[in-house]
Amino acid sequence: MLSCAQLSRNIRKSLPLTTKILNEQIKEGFVVETGYAASTGGRRPIMYSLKPDMLYVVSVAMDQFITRIAVMDMQNRFIVPVKTLELPLSKNPETLSVLVNSISQTIKNSGLPNDKIAGIGIGMPGFVDLKEGVNHSFLDTEGKDIRVLVGDAIGLPVFIDNDSSLIALAELKFGAARGKHDVMVINIGWGVGLGMLLNGNMFRGSNGLGGEFSHIPMFVNDKLCSCGKMGCMETETSLLVMVAQALAGLKQGRQSVLKDLTTDHVDETTTAIIKAALNGDQFAVELLSGIGYNIGRGAAILIHLFNPELIVLSGRGSLAGKLWLAPVQQAINEHCIPKIAEKTAIEVSTLGHEAEIIGAAALVMENYDR
Repeated sequence: MLSCAQLSRNIRKSLPLTTKILNEQIKEGFVVETGYAASTGGRRPIMYSLKPDMLYVVSVAMDQFITRIAVMDMQNRFIVPVKTLELPLSKNPETLSVLVNSISQTIKNSGLPNDKIAGIGIGMPGFVDLKEGVNHSFLDTEGKDIRVLVGDAIGLPVFIDNDSSLIALAELKFGAARGKHDVMVINIGWGVGLGMLLNGNMFRGSNGLGGEFSHIPMFVNDKLCSCGKMGCMETETSLLVMVAQALAGLKQGRQSVLKDLTTDHVDETTTAIIKAALNGDQFAVELLSGIGYNIGRGAAILIHLFNPELIVLSGRGSLAGKLWLAPVQQAINEHCIPKIAEKTAIEVSTLGHEAEIIGAAALVMENYDR
């Protein structure tokens, strides 16, 4: 929801022209008044939003193991339960067909005709080439454009992007980065991704492959990264590393409420570790602190390079909340030049694990006029 003045600033048009456009959209039934803004001492402005049922968006959030599919209205509300399915991406030739069938079934369950759906937004991990429409890490399509393959099968426009970029887009539009100009959004997941907001706009690099935070060579540890290189940042910072460290520690006799952890369902294992840490389990807190410190080392590099006003910790790992802040800040204090770091705030996302789904929906609307 935005006021006329806020819309005027966002679209960089004069207030009279914005008012004229708003009135036209209201008359055509696309925009509705939603009441007055909260009082700040002066006259309260009228707020506007898109009519919720004007159009809908299919939003897909993929990671290396789990895919979630949602149908959302114009106010980011789910109109059917989010479909969650285990869909391993690595070396899985069935990924694309399973994805298409699952999206089609979700649309069918929603009862919506295609002409009420603006499009399908898909976030996915890996090296996503936005010019070619291919994912060089997963979803091998033999060079064919994923957007065309999925779009032709379902009959709707399709837009894809890297998951970390979409998380940053969600933070820009609806989260901690709203109204900010230079923000680094760290996606704490099975890897450690990065979405970059520079001068108030998304920055993805020349063909969408920018921000591969996970693969900065930071450690001399002889650990092989998923990219084939040694010592990448994700070899010491990801949630998968946390799971591995938890299993190793328990095997060595560490005392903890954690029991019967496995790698069969890493999402459940990760949730269990985070829950234990939030409840004060010392071993679980140590695990998060170690990962957080190494994330902070990487954040120190970002601060030296970009001098951001804000770093947001988002994605699946943000479920741990404020537990990340102390170790991340400690590493920044140790590895950053104080004068460069002093104006950079560190926040944990309030969008949490929903950030990618929200970002995928925002991607569709950003490209709707195409």
